[in-house]
Amino acid sequence: MSAPFPDHFSAVAAQYANARPEYPRALFDWIASVVPQRGLAWEPGCGSGQATRDLATIFDHVHATDPSAAQIAQAHGPSNATFAVEPGERCALGDASVDAICVAQALHWFDLSRFFAECARVLKPDGVLLAWGYRDIIVPDDIAQAVHAFQEVVEPYWPPERDFIDEAYASFEFPFAPIAPPQLELTAEWTLPRMLGYFSSYSATKRYIDAHGHDPVAAHADAIRAAWGDPSRVRTLRWPLFVHARRKES
Repeated sequence: MSAPFPDHFSAVAAQYANARPEYPRALFDWIASVVPQRGLAWEPGCGSGQATRDLATIFDHVHATDPSAAQIAQAHGPSNATFAVEPGERCALGDASVDAICVAQALHWFDLSRFFAECARVLKPDGVLLAWGYRDIIVPDDIAQAVHAFQEVVEPYWPPERDFIDEAYASFEFPFAPIAPPQLELTAEWTLPRMLGYFSSYSATKRYIDAHGHDPVAAHADAIRAAWGDPSRVRTLRWPLFVHARRKES
């Protein structure tokens, strides 16, 4: 029997669906340029479908899966995307049926040896495995001190898999032949309430609340608000984005 998956997001599924930043269109344009066929994509660890909707613009069909029923309940997409509660290590797709496997900010949760074996099973020859993620938010200098105070408080409550994001998956032993990735950045134009909602969606925030009984976002909101100024003011926020791409041998 498989071990239970590390479920850090079901309890904050609604916040997660509403709070995550959007990936840049340039990422999906690049994916379209390196995938030889665009019939079927599998997106394991799809969460609430943040990347699914963009993937559906470049593939005929997207099979989006997540082991969390709560996340899938929040997921939505166009008619050529289907959502299913399935683990990343085993999906319902047939052998050599998939043109691309796309993993957005989720690969660090998988049992890698079993997942990569599943990739080898379902990918067509010349099919592409793509995995990407983003590191910590970079805020403007005048609010950095107040935001850092919040981040320091929740830092010990991140699950250990978070370290893989910090290292941009550098220690992962990917299968297949590498494809040179693009240099990209994720950006967002957010008001203060939008950013605080993002902080509330952290799994570390939920774990802190469970441990202490109070909300660290609320505790730091006044200090962040004082640094931000008018809460409706829109500011540019950034996240370093990393991409890994591998092509299965023909």
